[in-house]
Amino acid sequence: MTLTGIILCGGASRRMGHPKALLDYEGESFLDRLIGLFQASCDDVIVVLGHEADRIRAGSKRAGQARCILNPNYEQGQLSSLQRGLEEAAGADAVLFSPVDYPAVRLSTMQVLAASLRSAAGEFLIAVPCFRGRHGHPAGFLGVLIPEFLALPREATARDVVHRYRERTLYIDVDDPGVVIDVDDPAQYAALLKEASS
Repeated sequence: MTLTGIILCGGASRRMGHPKALLDYEGESFLDRLIGLFQASCDDVIVVLGHEADRIRAGSKRAGQARCILNPNYEQGQLSSLQRGLEEAAGADAVLFSPVDYPAVRLSTMQVLAASLRSAAGEFLIAVPCFRGRHGHPAGFLGVLIPEFLALPREATARDVVHRYRERTLYIDVDDPGVVIDVDDPAQYAALLKEASS
């Protein structure tokens, strides 16, 4: 079963004022850390770039270990980057994806999600990690849903497909706050670094 990882890295990082993909966390950039985690859990890794794509690719030490592709419509939002990644992953049996904003997820969590998707056998279509009742990332789904994600209109979100299949979604409780730590602005980044150093 082929599992493709997709890292969404197309946004303009306006609130941060600096490309989030290149921010440092535990000695690696957000993007490099996630490429490493996805590589260890997936058969193929796709990075969807957009704003400042050349700068991000040049600033990444691991970009050559993934398929870096460009979303020319990144200004349309995160869904457009997911759809661009899914166009490249069209033949995958399953997909695991995350915005680059979630660098603190643990390898053990990635491996649990990957193993769950690989053994789904039709029992469920979507896998979502949960920490203390909150849903997080990376999230995954079986390849049969790729056409439904690709068919979503611009104003939709990926959650629209997830909600459609709520009864066939596996919610996996993990002891990993990293699945819900979304770093969007300098205050959140400072909190992440403080937590990592404590």
